[in-house]
Amino acid sequence: MGALRPWARYGLLVGAHLLALGLGAAVLQALEGPPALRLQANLRAELATFQAEYGACLPPRALEELLGTALAAQAHGVSSLGNGSETRNWDLPSALLFTASLLTTTGYGHMAPLSAGGKAFCVVYTALGLPASLALVAALCHCLLPLLRHPGAWVAIHWQLTPATAALLQASGLGLLVAGIFMLLPALVLWGLQGDCSLLEAIYFCFSSLSTIGLGDLLPGRDHGLHPVLYYLGQFALLGYLLLGLLAMLLTVEMFLELPQVRAMVKFFRSRGPLNAEDEGGIVGQDELALSTLPPSAAAPERAPAC
Repeated sequence: MGALRPWARYGLLVGAHLLALGLGAAVLQALEGPPALRLQANLRAELATFQAEYGACLPPRALEELLGTALAAQAHGVSSLGNGSETRNWDLPSALLFTASLLTTTGYGHMAPLSAGGKAFCVVYTALGLPASLALVAALCHCLLPLLRHPGAWVAIHWQLTPATAALLQASGLGLLVAGIFMLLPALVLWGLQGDCSLLEAIYFCFSSLSTIGLGDLLPGRDHGLHPVLYYLGQFALLGYLLLGLLAMLLTVEMFLELPQVRAMVKFFRSRGPLNAEDEGGIVGQDELALSTLPPSAAAPERAPAC
């Protein structure tokens, strides 16, 4: 495969991506098609039963118009179900969560602007705020990555590991730590607090949030008649979890991108040309930089003569 031209390599990559898309679509169609058909049949049966009992009291197509209006309002985060005093649309926690979903590209879809001014503001706010958010995340990653490399450098020195092995061990450890703190632990909390949520659904919500998919079919603390204090605390906790969790995920991705195996795969799709300093040094140069940041007492075992 090394003899392939760059355009052939990119064609291979695009073909593999399209194959993965087709495979994912086929699997989802097989898994989700039958439940969707059953749900549609149940809905039609419920509508038929309702029309048979109360159809004589309703004008023609009145029920369809009412359901259409309710569904259109629900798509914008407005619901008339339950007690009217429990509706919380565009209060401060909901607005903060919505803006955070814009700037983090999560986009849960549980709320949407109704007015033309709100839609125009979202366009301008996201166009200005998203680059600023990316710059902030890049600066935080630049500051935190050297700190995260210290444990791997210490392990590489004391266990006498190769730089590639130390980098793989460090990235794997960080991935497991982030998965436990920002995926499994919040899922267990959500599973315990949300009565109608299974553990799989809680893990599904955490993953969709931290991967910025934000499908929005499950959002904690909505439509459950919570006490106002618990509702506000839950919304602010979700906001903090979203911001900190995304930062942790980006740090983990950056750590995995520095692996020699990943660098070799990326280099395979590059155009042929002279090697630069980054290609020649690779992860070894970064490990040497990380080792040089250790105090002299920590680096002393490396200079000790072997027995």
